[in-house]
Amino acid sequence: MAREGEDPGMAKASKVKRQRKKKPKENKTRTVHANILYDNAKGEENPNRNYANNKIKTTKYTVLSFLPKNLFEQFHRFANVYFVFIALLNFVPVVNAFQPELALAPVVFILSVTAIKDLWEDYRRHRSDQEINHMDCLVYSRAERRYVERYWKEVRVGDFIRLRCNEILPADVLLLSSSDPDRLCHIETATLDGETNLKQRQVVRSFFDLDCDFDPLKYNGIIECEKPNNDLNRFRGYIIHQSGRRDALYKENLLLRGCTIRNTEEAVGIVIYAGHETKAMLNNNGPRYKRSKLERQMNVHVFWCVIILLVMCLFAAVGHGLWMFQYGDKRPVFDVLSPEGTDLSPIMSAIYLFLTMIIVFQVLIPISLFVSIEIVKICQVYFIHQDMDLYDEETDSHLQCRALNITEDLGQMQYIFSDKTGTLTENKMVFRRCTVAGVEYSHDANARRLAMYQEMDSEEEDCTSHSGTLPRRDSVTSHQSARVVLRSQSTKSHRRTGSRAEAKRASILSKHTAFSSPMEKDITPDPQLLDKVNECSSQMDFMRFHSQPMSQLPSDLADIIDFFIALTICNTVVVSSPNQPRQKVRMRFELKSPVKTIEDFIKRFTPSRLTSGSNSSSSSSLITNRSSNRGCSSLLSSPSAESTLTKLDEEQPPRGLEHSFGPVPPCYNGKAWNLEDGELRYEAESPDEAALVYAARAYKCSLVGRLPDQVTVELPHLGKLSFELLHTLGFDSTRKRMSVVVRHPLTDQITVYTKGADSAIMDLIKPPDTGKRQIKIVSRTQNYLNLYAADGLRTLCIAKKILSKEQYACWLQHHLQAETAIQGREELLFDSALRLETNLQLLGATGIEDRLQDGVPETIASLRMAGLQIWVLTGDKQETAVNIAYACKLLDPEEEILTLNADSQEACALLLEESLHYIQAKFLCSSTDQAAKAFHSNFAPFEIYPSSSPSSSSHTTPFTVLRLGLVIDGRTLAYALDKSLEDKFLAVARSCRSVLCCRSTPLQKSMVVKLVRNKLKVMTLAIGDGANDVSMIQVADVGVGISGQEGMQAVMASDFALPRFRYLQKLLLVHGHWCYSRLANMILYFFYKNAMFVALIFWYQFYCGFSGSAMIDQWYLIFFNLMFSAFPQLITGTLDKDVSAETLQQLPQLYVNGQNSEEYKPYMFWMNMIDAFYQSLVCFFIPYFAYADSDVDLFTWGTPITTLALFTILVHLGIETKTWTWMNWLSIAFSTALFFTVALCYNASCPTCYTPSNPYWTMQRLLQDPLFYLLCVITPVAALLLNLFFKVLVQVPFSSGGQMKLREPVSLFSEPTRWR
Repeated sequence: MAREGEDPGMAKASKVKRQRKKKPKENKTRTVHANILYDNAKGEENPNRNYANNKIKTTKYTVLSFLPKNLFEQFHRFANVYFVFIALLNFVPVVNAFQPELALAPVVFILSVTAIKDLWEDYRRHRSDQEINHMDCLVYSRAERRYVERYWKEVRVGDFIRLRCNEILPADVLLLSSSDPDRLCHIETATLDGETNLKQRQVVRSFFDLDCDFDPLKYNGIIECEKPNNDLNRFRGYIIHQSGRRDALYKENLLLRGCTIRNTEEAVGIVIYAGHETKAMLNNNGPRYKRSKLERQMNVHVFWCVIILLVMCLFAAVGHGLWMFQYGDKRPVFDVLSPEGTDLSPIMSAIYLFLTMIIVFQVLIPISLFVSIEIVKICQVYFIHQDMDLYDEETDSHLQCRALNITEDLGQMQYIFSDKTGTLTENKMVFRRCTVAGVEYSHDANARRLAMYQEMDSEEEDCTSHSGTLPRRDSVTSHQSARVVLRSQSTKSHRRTGSRAEAKRASILSKHTAFSSPMEKDITPDPQLLDKVNECSSQMDFMRFHSQPMSQLPSDLADIIDFFIALTICNTVVVSSPNQPRQKVRMRFELKSPVKTIEDFIKRFTPSRLTSGSNSSSSSSLITNRSSNRGCSSLLSSPSAESTLTKLDEEQPPRGLEHSFGPVPPCYNGKAWNLEDGELRYEAESPDEAALVYAARAYKCSLVGRLPDQVTVELPHLGKLSFELLHTLGFDSTRKRMSVVVRHPLTDQITVYTKGADSAIMDLIKPPDTGKRQIKIVSRTQNYLNLYAADGLRTLCIAKKILSKEQYACWLQHHLQAETAIQGREELLFDSALRLETNLQLLGATGIEDRLQDGVPETIASLRMAGLQIWVLTGDKQETAVNIAYACKLLDPEEEILTLNADSQEACALLLEESLHYIQAKFLCSSTDQAAKAFHSNFAPFEIYPSSSPSSSSHTTPFTVLRLGLVIDGRTLAYALDKSLEDKFLAVARSCRSVLCCRSTPLQKSMVVKLVRNKLKVMTLAIGDGANDVSMIQVADVGVGISGQEGMQAVMASDFALPRFRYLQKLLLVHGHWCYSRLANMILYFFYKNAMFVALIFWYQFYCGFSGSAMIDQWYLIFFNLMFSAFPQLITGTLDKDVSAETLQQLPQLYVNGQNSEEYKPYMFWMNMIDAFYQSLVCFFIPYFAYADSDVDLFTWGTPITTLALFTILVHLGIETKTWTWMNWLSIAFSTALFFTVALCYNASCPTCYTPSNPYWTMQRLLQDPLFYLLCVITPVAALLLNLFFKVLVQVPFSSGGQMKLREPVSLFSEPTRWR
């Protein structure tokens, strides 16, 4: 009532204030209404009108904008602007040197070729857009009251869409209904992240319990969600119903554009994001552009060419001014009047001549160089793709080059930063051994099985030295005796198990199922543990018939059952049937939906719940299943009503076991449950999850069904148990663990099962005062964890926690607030998980083996011999990473290891100081005082690559890379990367031969790469296979992705993609060396060729009063570089090989030439320029003196000079060519024939093309003159003598000396046997 009496002005003001307050909120969120409510409304009244439509346009141009926009883009390149300016300058009569139309020809040609290429690429994009925009989908029409077909481009935000099986999603859709009785929809996200395993998405919670098909006309909700963004793994929002109730929305409710519907006949959703606002389109950034190191050096020398050009023009202008000045008032007969008919002063003549000479000497700036480099790089990439040695038959994949402009950088790498799991190893996780309740089970039979795979592999590869397994350990006794042989067998134990034939069989058997090779699935159980599982099962079976409570089960047996239950349900694995590989197994035991509100909690855990539920709902849920997915329903029986109804009331007596178990299937025979003609398949998102589920199945604890609100497990003798899944707290790299909250069917207790890294779990175990048994279990488990890590196994800890009703209610209240938040939801959920995962009870731990890929030790050894520094950055436990490092020869047993583990920044600083003093005292004590003094500056003495160039900070002295290995953990690394310590850390790390960073996060990986790249000014390469490696790959100069088991995120972020790590050796040592050598020599040759040709005209200026005239016909001047001399250098730049592939791999130290930029140094540019001016002098003055007393005209003397210059340039290229093919011969013959053909035709048909000059019949007369042929022999020989003399006297001694220097550091770190 008080509101009614309010002043209207005040009400209006308060309304404005409320609107202002709402405005920031509206900017941060998006509100989506259903479009069917506004079908008859005007466009301005539809609240969704401002959102993007679903039409996509990836083209850059339209018909009208192509020409101006393309030219604008091309003029971003300074060289194009320069040449257009020169061509336009030639239109000014007072300074023009050539026919204006002719001068435009080169730049028009270059711009046209680039424009045609851009137009073709854009046309292909246009065709692709049209195909996508005109795909069909079903959109609900209110007028027709049914779903009608429409094009994708006609879909709008707020439309209801019906999706069918195997259909591609047209937009980002919120899932509101599914034909699946479990309200699930399975999607395949291969187009987004490359992962082929199915992912579950579920209907929005408020639409979960609909008894009939979804009717869009009854929809009355409003969706409030975040603005469009490119994060594929996040979606936050809520839906507001008419009643005012809010339900949270998650990424599990969102179907992303580009994904494919699988395993679901029909689904209905509402469009949230469309077109360019979808997450897939926002992630489509196109190819990455990087500028190579060689290109940066080249740009400096292009600048020097501009300086030389200006100096030559200035010299000619001054010369012309002095020439004119000497005549005084007497004008020379050749003087040209100004446009006004008056005489020009010497100064004005000099200024005009300066501009004229810029036009004449324009060829000095290589206009065709940039286009030639692009052509050569494309050809190089093509030949790299065609290399069958880089093709992997097992995965049917080959190298991909995603960045065309940095191929030459592959030949100049100095530091390699590598991930471990999936990059150096197979990422095929094999369950190896475990410890439960403080007792270790060594699984020796399983080790023998792995050895059998390994022997098969060894026989196929005829390499018996690679066979071997982990030392056998009998249960808990033989650990100490095995320690002696640990290092000697570490390499053998991590070889890849599983032959190529086995891999092929596995790929056929598993087709779409990841992580399911026989090596990973067929686990041989440990007899001792299997006996205990059977004993536990028999006791529980006995308790079942005698109605005894679960608490009477012995603690050690209870821990074993809980351990395997945790392995089975603490994951996100999806169950598939084998006869229909992409069809989910349908089985549902009627349970209430998970607890999602406080009201649900109160209703769930009060006695009134006993009156709810019936058998009919369970039966109907099975009956309504689609026939295509019901192959197993006859084997399942519905649980009784009592088994579906539970309550948590501390005052109620414990329930008997007879109420906890579902009936035993009639076909059960004591073995693991099978489905008709095969076993179940598990669609896992990571190999670790698959390995643990397969391990549990080996002990007859099988995961047989997973729904959003329950997980079904089958245990021996007990049948199937249905765990009500209340919450799943997913894994993240900060917590390093995941948890599931379930209601245990045997005890009705709320139980938390947690699985994660031992460093995370062991800190969360209950305090020591909880009992001697738990203390003993923790102590023994920690010892076994250390032993597992020493064997190179990946360790995971398993724990549980039982919550009381009050504890769960308190936690749930905070968790629900976190779930419904839009802003800061991730942080709130993280804090909620931390509150729950405390005071855990340790159940046991597992050791999973990840075998090395083939050829990894050999590849690392070869790359190290090539002078590359290799750092491994991994998230694994320190002991595991160290053992793998020994196995792959990153660490040498004979070298000392510096281990940096600090608990604080002060301790880290102290460790770094001690390490620096230790290195100086032990390794640098014999060095000069100057070197020792420089050591204290952290950087001065630590240079890695010998070089004579003081300008490069990446070059080093030989004594600096020492026989040391550095191992640092993630916590210490975080301290070391602080601004105050990073210099000391880098000083220690760069002096070590190997660096191993353990427990490092994705951010730390990228920070390490950035630190080394920026501080040391070196070329860096990062290689990885997973999403956690993306930041590291993007920061490095060259990023390489491994197309492995963890999807395609790393590949999509990389510059190059490889199937295996071992292919990095040939990519760098062979193709990298070739690409760098070819491009470096081609660039130098370009500079030489252009300077040599321009200098011919410069020498002539001394004989023509610096007037800017030329003795070479303008047609030859314009087309000499563009046509006559272009093709041979393209062939050489694409095909030349200074050393064979076999030699480059046998002598990796040859790679050091690229690291030190031996093929392209500043002095080489100047030596080429000097050589070019010398050769031009020879080519100018020999014909000059030959025709000195003759009566030949200007062009009859200039044409031989042009011919001799062409011959000299081609012979010079022949001298620089290391490998001759028929294409080299053909290109030189073609260039020569093209020149003479053009000259003969031009001289015969164009007598008045450039009046008053007359080139008529010039070449025809020369071909009849014997002197012309004599000049063609003598002049190139005389011009190239200096070049040959220089090569013999200078380059050969330098090469041999360089080879000797090159071998010195290698011999320090390599065994003598490597030189055999």
